[in-house]
Amino acid sequence: MTNAEPPKVDVLVVGGGPAGSAAAISLARAGRSVTIVDKATFPRDKCCGDGLTTLALRELEHLGVPTDDITSFTEIGGARLRSPAGREFTVPLPTTGTYAAVARRLDLDATLLASAEREGAQVLQGVSVSGASREGDVVTVDLDGLGPVTPSFVVAADGMWSTVRRELGLTPEGYRGEWHAFRQYGQGATGSARNELIVWFERDLLPGYAWSFPLGNGDVNIGFGMPRGEILSGKNMANIWRDLLERPHIREALGDDCTLIDRHTAWPIPARVGELPLISGSVMFTGDAAAATDVMTGEGIGQALLTGRLAAESILNGGSTTAVTERYERSVRQELVADHRMSVRLGKILASQRGAETALTIVAKSGRWGRRNFARWMFEDEPRAIAVTPRRWHRSMFNRPGAYT
Repeated sequence: MTNAEPPKVDVLVVGGGPAGSAAAISLARAGRSVTIVDKATFPRDKCCGDGLTTLALRELEHLGVPTDDITSFTEIGGARLRSPAGREFTVPLPTTGTYAAVARRLDLDATLLASAEREGAQVLQGVSVSGASREGDVVTVDLDGLGPVTPSFVVAADGMWSTVRRELGLTPEGYRGEWHAFRQYGQGATGSARNELIVWFERDLLPGYAWSFPLGNGDVNIGFGMPRGEILSGKNMANIWRDLLERPHIREALGDDCTLIDRHTAWPIPARVGELPLISGSVMFTGDAAAATDVMTGEGIGQALLTGRLAAESILNGGSTTAVTERYERSVRQELVADHRMSVRLGKILASQRGAETALTIVAKSGRWGRRNFARWMFEDEPRAIAVTPRRWHRSMFNRPGAYT
């Protein structure tokens, strides 16, 4: 919906994706007045791998979003991994709840936004931010067709190319993210990819990887991701994509009848949480606008949901503008920065063929218990750096049930 008059806004959430919707659901449920604006009209697609880790699933459960509401939701029981040398093995997940799933962003984001509206958030679709300015702690946001608004707080959940961050002069010049990913949908998969989540650690992609995620009925999300560099022009990515699809082990996994549908898409992945600003005046940056994606896997949905919730909780705990935003910044740093640093270190090991092969061989030979706990770690059942952050230890670290138990 759109209005002719500028809305009276208490909390303005810019962006209706997972981070923005999580913040709005939490705020509206607690009785706070909140308005979401998004330049898109939902349902809209978002270029993504569509994977949901245990972190993302627990955040969705906390928000009260039933998986039955997400049309393409497909539960995953583990993963098949292929090392650079061609060693293939599976890593199973526990069966006590849901630890991993796949859902099209077209479905997930629309479901989350609808949940926010049901909780009482005002949702304004097709409304872009044309400007933002700050005086002291007060931030004014210009909304196309509606004029300027000066909310008590702004939750900037407007993605990698955050307009709010750019208009406030906080985006590093030339910043284009740490990774780049490429995705296309397929249908009619008949090989192992029909039912299995597969990750291929290809020699020429390290520390990146290629993937195939099942979406039910033979539909798959296929793609690859790798660190940004000169090689990653649009033309070169398309060439890499065509080459990957011709590799025998990938063709076998997809099956002869699998066909690509729709267009392929590419997108940058911002993964440097704690280095870009998390706050500015009354603004809290969340999700991709906070560069909160996992630098090792490219996963960002769980981090988006988490940062959106943390922004809402910071507001609900009250206090001055400075107290609220500084509380949010501390909470994000406590939750994500140590894990980011751990992922950076591990990424350096996976960057070489020898390092990746050694690591995956250890996992393959670790027995069922070891493979299962690697799968839990891989799908963010616990924070990436929990082993070196004792403040986050708890009694059920090794047997915590999944989401939606």
